[in-house]
Amino acid sequence: MTFRVSRRNFVAGGATLLSLSALGPGAFAADARLRLLWWGSQPRADRTNKVSDLYKAKNSGTSITGEFLGWSDYWPRLATQVAGRNAPDVIQMDYRYIVEYARRGALAPLESYMPSKLNLDDFDPAQIEGGKVDGHLYGVSLGANSAATVVNTMALQEAGVEMPTNKTTWEELGRMGAEITKAGKRKGFFGFADGSGAEPLFENYVRQRGKALYTADSKIAFGADDASEWFDMWAKFREAQACVPPDVQALYKDTIDTAPLTLGKAAIDYAHSNQFVGFQAVVKDKLTLNNYPLIKADSKGGHYRKPSMFFSVSAQSKALEQAVDYVNFFVKDPEAAKVLDVERGIPESKAMRDVVAGMLDDVGKIPLNYVANLGDLAGPLPPPPPSGAGEGQTVLRQLAEQVAFGQVTPADAGKQLVDEITRLLARG
Repeated sequence: MTFRVSRRNFVAGGATLLSLSALGPGAFAADARLRLLWWGSQPRADRTNKVSDLYKAKNSGTSITGEFLGWSDYWPRLATQVAGRNAPDVIQMDYRYIVEYARRGALAPLESYMPSKLNLDDFDPAQIEGGKVDGHLYGVSLGANSAATVVNTMALQEAGVEMPTNKTTWEELGRMGAEITKAGKRKGFFGFADGSGAEPLFENYVRQRGKALYTADSKIAFGADDASEWFDMWAKFREAQACVPPDVQALYKDTIDTAPLTLGKAAIDYAHSNQFVGFQAVVKDKLTLNNYPLIKADSKGGHYRKPSMFFSVSAQSKALEQAVDYVNFFVKDPEAAKVLDVERGIPESKAMRDVVAGMLDDVGKIPLNYVANLGDLAGPLPPPPPSGAGEGQTVLRQLAEQVAFGQVTPADAGKQLVDEITRLLARG
């Protein structure tokens, strides 16, 4: 089931969320059922529901209901539910939003449940730290992943274009994309998706330039020149017809089903490694993963190994212990691990990694091997994005679309991006 939320509701929900910290614990409404909310595709929903069924089978009398949405619809709905005092008990949380929700009192600290209810003894300590805000644990990582390009190997073979390597530069990818488009082997088909509005892709680009999106003290960490050159590079790709035109990219709604690669419009797209299983499930051609292109052949790369997502527990929940127990089951039960596979990333628990590794098919091995072999292309995990950063990614996409449709120049878009994100961070 997918829900839609209007921009007006998003703004209203976000505004109300700002006042959460002023509400006392007694202000939250009780919920008789254990409710889950997550973003993702139908295959993720199927896996999640199967794990819930396993949990219910081992915990008689437990009632679990779940809802899922695409990424762009998820955050407005969550903000609206939290602000309306109707938050789900278990919330799928992202690294870019966990600081914001934790500091506004929307999430329950979990360390008091360790280790009796929540046992993370064989997790990588760095991944546990990734779920902490101000010294308290607010999120349990559901897997490790890294950003990647998803490549349709058959489409490249048809066009007579060599596969990209871990040393392929943006300039080289541009030439490859133009060749794929020019080959015309598939109707309305282009080299690669337009990633100018994709924050992980832009972050990788600025990290290769020795910068970042944000500093540890919640400031913007890149300049207008970085953003302008980014937008200009993509303008040149469009001019060369290396990437899809703006009307095709506009069809993308932050879901696997609407990605240009899935729609048969592009040979190369962008995702996180844990999404590979979902892509391959809906694309008949053989796919593979590759790192993001390099700015220069000797660039170190801007990747990092990150929590794919977290499970957090709502501070509003009237079933806190049950919710924590469900999260523990999700990340530590062998039968659950077999169902989940690597769709949400490589399991953080070593014991669960061993369970999954022994049953992976060829598709599942691709993201595991990709993350394991990034080598020096991967650097340290950046600090959690500050409050306001979530809206910053929306600004990036809006400006990227405006450049693509010729409504603003790359130079002006770069300046506007820096100015607007600076304003959002100051407000946050």
